Amino acid sequence: MTPASGPVPQGNYVPAKRFGNLVFVSGMTPRENGVLKQVGKIVEGEPLERYKAAVELATRNALQAAETVLASGEVIAEAVSLTVYLNTTPEFTAHARVADFASAVLAEVFGSVPSRAAIGVNSLPGGAPVEVSLVAGISQAG
Repeated sequence: MTPASGPVPQGNYVPAKRFGNLVFVSGMTPRENGVLKQVGKIVEGEPLERYKAAVELATRNALQAAETVLASGEVIAEAVSLTVYLNTTPEFTAHARVADFASAVLAEVFGSVPSRAAIGVNSLPGGAPVEVSLVAGISQAG
């Protein structure tokens, strides 16, 4: 994967930054080809499955961004830390259950889950319901 194939920044930052064998990924929203696929707040009482696709897309965007800093022969070996920001109404309290959708993607890819924080916020860029940031470990392929 080349840097040009990763998510396009929506501001003055890089999608991913490498330091040693770690890659720090900026917050990724559920965008596809630069367009948010879902907007709005996560609301108490609505089925959590309503947000699953958005969380999964944001998580996969974060993984794609991480891959843009790899050198030839390197792979993302592990997700070390995950932060899931949720654009919620004040009464919403099931943050961990929504963030589990992101953890499930990482478990599918790596066979394990990282440390994690799930944080409710009042708004996110573009009105996105979720933003995912992660730290990943790099190793040689094979």
